[in-house]
Amino acid sequence: MADCNNYAQNKARCNCSYEPCSRKGKCCECLVYHQRMGELPACYFPDHIEKTYDRSIRRFISIQK
Repeated sequence: MADCNNYAQNKARCNCSYEPCSRKGKCCECLVYHQRMGELPACYFPDHIEKTYDRSIRRFISIQK
């Protein structure tokens, strides 16, 4: 991906378990998408919670306690 200098690094660190996701490694696109959905991207959550696909802000706050 020529548009992002960090694409390979981003994709290697991405914990998104949604396999058909076209935004893996494209953090800018991922953030915009999830913001529009009222959510946070997978990278804000530990793997065991990310896999539930509950990426709501409410869920994120609940795991901060």
